[in-house]
Amino acid sequence: MKPRPSSIAIAVLGLLVFAFAGSLLDAGRLRAERANETASTRELAARLGLADIALFTEARYTRHPAQADLHSAFQDHPVALEHFPSGSLMPPRHENLARTAAAPD
Repeated sequence: MKPRPSSIAIAVLGLLVFAFAGSLLDAGRLRAERANETASTRELAARLGLADIALFTEARYTRHPAQADLHSAFQDHPVALEHFPSGSLMPPRHENLARTAAAPD
């Protein structure tokens, strides 16, 4: 007897859910193992006075978001497309500008 396509799809979905749960468990295990390394890295960053970690290595405005120029993403043209994939992963940092900007008279 040949299995139905829906049975195969449910079996594959179950296998994928099992693999995903396994990856979450493995991430928790690795986090517990590396807790000492993480604490020492945070202590070093605090001692050196670092603003934040380097999240991406591509564009200067995604490397250190706290020190980024807000207009550097549009350095070629104001409506230019994003050059780097990491630019689409970083949320725009306009929240302070919207609060402090005033309408011209």
